[in-house]
Amino acid sequence: MTASLERLSESLARIAPSRTTAMTDRAIALRAAGHDIISLSVGEPDFPTPDHVKAAAKAALDADDTRYTAVAGTEALRNAAALHFQRDLGLTVPPAQVIVSAGGKQAIFHALVATLDPGDEVLIPAPWWVSYPEIVRFAGGTVVPLATVAAGGYRIAPEQLAQAITPKTRWLLLNSPGNPTGAVYSADDLAALGAVLRCHPQVLVLSDDIYAPLRYVPGCHATLAVVCPDLGPRVLTISGVSKSHAMTGFRIGVAAGPAWLIAAMARLQSHSSGNACSISQAAAVAAFTGPQDFLTDWCQRFRVRRDRVVAGINTIPGLSTPVPDGAFYCMIDATPHIARFGDDEGLALHLLDHGVAVVAASAFGGRDGFRISFATDTDRMDRAISRIAKALS
Repeated sequence: MTASLERLSESLARIAPSRTTAMTDRAIALRAAGHDIISLSVGEPDFPTPDHVKAAAKAALDADDTRYTAVAGTEALRNAAALHFQRDLGLTVPPAQVIVSAGGKQAIFHALVATLDPGDEVLIPAPWWVSYPEIVRFAGGTVVPLATVAAGGYRIAPEQLAQAITPKTRWLLLNSPGNPTGAVYSADDLAALGAVLRCHPQVLVLSDDIYAPLRYVPGCHATLAVVCPDLGPRVLTISGVSKSHAMTGFRIGVAAGPAWLIAAMARLQSHSSGNACSISQAAAVAAFTGPQDFLTDWCQRFRVRRDRVVAGINTIPGLSTPVPDGAFYCMIDATPHIARFGDDEGLALHLLDHGVAVVAASAFGGRDGFRISFATDTDRMDRAISRIAKALS
């Protein structure tokens, strides 16, 4: 009787818990038990949410702005998001083709669940963000990895894409700047991929641009719907305020795409969460429409941390990492050490025993290494690198 009560759905059985949040939760538990743990596992800016954003949230509370909103978001936020897409990504989109969700992850979830049937294939460059393949599997789709390497900047090549597309291909997922590698696709890179996609009109593209403001290479951010406007009717562009405005807890994501897809996502959202938090939406309006100059300072501070981390890691025997072009992660190769610990999960647990929480590369579809986030202050980062060196000495 108990077994039948505890039976889970086939959809849930196809997915595993997030290994990034699992490692973060483990580090929190160890810290609560009195252990000195430096967590480099979570992708969360350590800067405070800007004052004008917090003020907008407080004002919304004081105004009793605590009721349901339209499922797809308030008119004010959809207008503000359209402004953001135009100003920061170069993408002109009417507010009616924008949806507000409880974080970018929810927008991705709804888009894939609304469009995938069993047997549909989804192309995902690997290493990938941990939730991409799990959402695809939950929706009944088939994950098709596109392996990338550090020497190629962790970017897929046009010929690689062309070889991977089949009549069953439904989506290509792109993330630039990328988690966990920091990979950035240039306009030329995207134009070359677009030339391949034109030959396959059945393929939708999800362009996850959540880290767009956090780039360390010259020039403007490039996104597929702008570089290849003729492909715009089949591109869903994801953005938000979590990374750019240190608002991870506010849970606001925004997506822009073709009207039919936005309507489908809204239909699903109407039966899942309904609207995103009204207070968070008011704060996000201020984030998109208010001052943006602080981002220059944040990017510079992240760049300093990045360079410090890359230099520190590359001095440790057996470890190496390229210089990431965006976001705030380093994907570290630890191949010479793997045999000592069985696999990269064993290595990650060994480092945790020495007071540093990282995430094994295998969690991201990679292997023989680990990802660290440099969204923490330089003192803690220096101490973490010192502990890693000692743990592997």
